[in-house]
Amino acid sequence: MTKVRVGGFTISLDGFGAGPEQSRENPLGKRGMELHRWLFGTRTFRAMTGEGGGSDGVDEAYAHRSMDGFGAFILGRNMFGPIRGPWPDASWKGWWGDNPPYHAPTFVLTHHPRDPIEMAGGTTFIFVTGGIAAALNQAKRAAGDRDVKIGGGVATVRQYLRAGAIDELHFALSPVVLGQREAMFAGIDLPALGYSVAEHQATELATHIVLRR
Repeated sequence: MTKVRVGGFTISLDGFGAGPEQSRENPLGKRGMELHRWLFGTRTFRAMTGEGGGSDGVDEAYAHRSMDGFGAFILGRNMFGPIRGPWPDASWKGWWGDNPPYHAPTFVLTHHPRDPIEMAGGTTFIFVTGGIAAALNQAKRAAGDRDVKIGGGVATVRQYLRAGAIDELHFALSPVVLGQREAMFAGIDLPALGYSVAEHQATELATHIVLRR
């Protein structure tokens, strides 16, 4: 049965998933890259970026799980790019170059229509203007018997949490404080939504926490 999962979502000690002032120069906002030090050295991440080698161990195990078993992805618009408002043209095709790491249908939440974009490696970006339920219905159909990943950002995860649509969440708690941006858990009562901690493991660079219902 298809599950809806969040995997490998890194948050700071003060609850933020990205730094302020996202731009083309700072895709994760200012200091946002500091959150992901646990990920950058893993074999999974290095393979995603066309490099060899990388670490094994706990961080690698969670990195691998964060991209494994998914047949479709859902992204908020900021996860696709820094452009706001109507699409000015068709030139922007995401942060990741010609071969994005998804290799599956990837549904982008937006208020502004745009034709699908087929990329190398099996990724197709599909732009959904009908809201989170419409995107999830399309993603589940596309995923078949595989899972759907809610890829972020924070606002997107929060919407699906409030809707009761997520079965499992893996957060990597990074020893970084960012000070501002949208807080992941502000106003959200996880126990009331049925979530409890199913796993937790700490490494030098992160504490991995898995929540399930």
